[in-house]
Amino acid sequence: MFVRSLSLGVAAAALMVGGAQAADLIIPTTPQPIYEPAGFDWEGLYAGVRLGGQWTGDSAYGNANLSTGSGVLGAAVGVNFIPVDPLLLGVEVTGDWLWNGDYSSGEFFANLRAGAVVTDNALVYALAGVGFQSRDGFSTEGVYQLGGGVEFAVTDAITVRGEVVGQGDFQNEAGDRFFEAAKATVGVFYHF
Repeated sequence: MFVRSLSLGVAAAALMVGGAQAADLIIPTTPQPIYEPAGFDWEGLYAGVRLGGQWTGDSAYGNANLSTGSGVLGAAVGVNFIPVDPLLLGVEVTGDWLWNGDYSSGEFFANLRAGAVVTDNALVYALAGVGFQSRDGFSTEGVYQLGGGVEFAVTDAITVRGEVVGQGDFQNEAGDRFFEAAKATVGVFYHF
């Protein structure tokens, strides 16, 4: 009787253990990747608007009056490339309307940009460009600019930029300086 009871107990325990293992059945699954945000994507096409000021010195710059200040309202379109992280290269076209109490003028530049992505959301760059300035639609003068700026990503597609450039013209006049004007702008840009 004891052997029979022991056999029934062992059989019952074996059945219960089998049921417990079936409840803990392991189903193989593919592990999900851990999500890591990539940061802002600086590469590609962008466009934006900007606002600022331009100040000319006591040597002639383009068609501007000496020692004047002008408001600046403009737009820019460009494209960025990152050939090697963190180096950024870009090409940009800008058009600005300048106004003050005496006259208005337009400036148009083709610029090259070179910079570094210092954090996922911050870019520091240098800029060089050539173009022309047209005053009141009549006289046109060839101009250049050199400078730099800082750009910060505020969303997945929008950045805010601050830029300062020194400007000069291609006239060879006595007392001409390399930089005859300075322009400072702040802009908002959309990256496609």
